[in-house]
Amino acid sequence: MVMPYESTGRTAQKSRTRLALVTAARELLATGLTPQVEDAAQRAGISRTTAYRYFPNQRSLLLAAQPTISPDSLMPPDAPSDDATARLDLLMTAFARYNFTWEPQLRAALRLSLDPAGDQPVLRQGRAIGWITEALAPLRDSHPHVDIGRLAVAIRSATGIEALIWLVDIAGYSPEQATDTVKGTARALLDAAVSNGGAVQPRARRRRADQSRRR
Repeated sequence: MVMPYESTGRTAQKSRTRLALVTAARELLATGLTPQVEDAAQRAGISRTTAYRYFPNQRSLLLAAQPTISPDSLMPPDAPSDDATARLDLLMTAFARYNFTWEPQLRAALRLSLDPAGDQPVLRQGRAIGWITEALAPLRDSHPHVDIGRLAVAIRSATGIEALIWLVDIAGYSPEQATDTVKGTARALLDAAVSNGGAVQPRARRRRADQSRRR
């Protein structure tokens, strides 16, 4: 069995070298560049040969440069416990802030994910679905027929980094305007689900509910 390069020999020094390369990649991403391994090596003052021992290609480097700070929750400690709309507004503000903080890394990941030559996914699922689900928790009591899991996926699909990039790059919005827009989108999806008795529920479940109402 072949041991990974970083798991043998002077592991502490190798960990520092790897961190220096990742830090250099993040700094280059923050300037708008999508660095190759040799670019990160040059910025970190590390030889190209050494750098390629840690990251054999650009994809592996950029994957390592993705966000590593993913808290279990983005919900403020003073968030109301029984108001799903207020909680979702707070969550969307924090989620947009998180995405804009890590925007260069996430943009690079999106570019690579669209590369047909790629042989592995670059985007990570992350914790956004869990964050949104936490914000929607009051619905379990107030609207038990709403499928919170499906609603959380719908909200994430319309409010993540992909939507923010389109709003900023194509629509010409400022980050503040983009944040307001995704908050409004999330709120509209929540309102629709609540008003329709759980419109994002699986189709079969909705049919059963309709049949019950007609009886």
